[in-house]
Amino acid sequence: MRVRLRSPVGTAKNVSCWVAKARVKSEPLLLSDPRRPLKRLARMTISPSPEFFRRLAAAAAAETLPRFRDGGRVMNKRASGFDPVTEADRATEQAIRDLIAREFPDHGIVGEEYGNSSTDSRFQWAIDPIDGTRSFISGIPLWGTLVGLLVDGTAVAGMMAQPFTRELFYADGNGARYEGPDGNRPLSVRKVTDLSEATLCTTSPFLFDEERLPRYQRVEQAVRLARYGTDCYAYCMLASGNIDLVIESGLNAYDIVALIPIVRQAGGVITTWSGDRPEKGGDIIAAVTPELHAQALELLNR
Repeated sequence: MRVRLRSPVGTAKNVSCWVAKARVKSEPLLLSDPRRPLKRLARMTISPSPEFFRRLAAAAAAETLPRFRDGGRVMNKRASGFDPVTEADRATEQAIRDLIAREFPDHGIVGEEYGNSSTDSRFQWAIDPIDGTRSFISGIPLWGTLVGLLVDGTAVAGMMAQPFTRELFYADGNGARYEGPDGNRPLSVRKVTDLSEATLCTTSPFLFDEERLPRYQRVEQAVRLARYGTDCYAYCMLASGNIDLVIESGLNAYDIVALIPIVRQAGGVITTWSGDRPEKGGDIIAAVTPELHAQALELLNR
């Protein structure tokens, strides 16, 4: 079965163009084993064009960049604790929704800020307008805009755009790619197979609950290096061959759907802590090789 999604060709030619454009404006594939690395979609080709991803990135950047480091108002979504949301989150998601609705009016949308629409469609777009809002409101550029496509519940394409650093990471069913200051190139994981040689990232160990924190710490104690505060950026660093493991807990679907194809189509492995499919979120682990994934899972589930 072959399904191909087409969108009109826009004017942006590369990541520099979509960032510049934004600044001007403002001033079913079922894998038998989810642990298997995936570089190509063999049974179904889902291909929102790279140009469409650039247009999504430009639309998002037009809303996020003018509000980044501007000291804007931050609201709290929780009655207790702190779950920040900004005007940029809401404006960015609306801009992305509008663009998807124009291009693919029959598709559904799952978004962090405005909920779900057309949930009976085979095609569902998952949007996290600013993944890493805490970094965003702190002026730290370790945040990104996530847009992913599910077909019959399987994540098949996705992008992470970071307009401040002028970077776009995407996977379209034909491989994962990077566009940014380092040029335009395919993404590929490195081949670390032992925890003692691995670099691990997590957003924060304080986000693990009392039951999961000791499980995570067993892995951290076994790796060569652990880094915090990376949110969605960690998965793209894994896909680009810079780190080897990402372990997180309590994710929503919109936090991870866009990143699943990027990791898999760069040759990596991504599942839940129980080794199941990760599309619904929850406790997530991404690794560069099946061997490393298996070692980490063994410690997480000991």
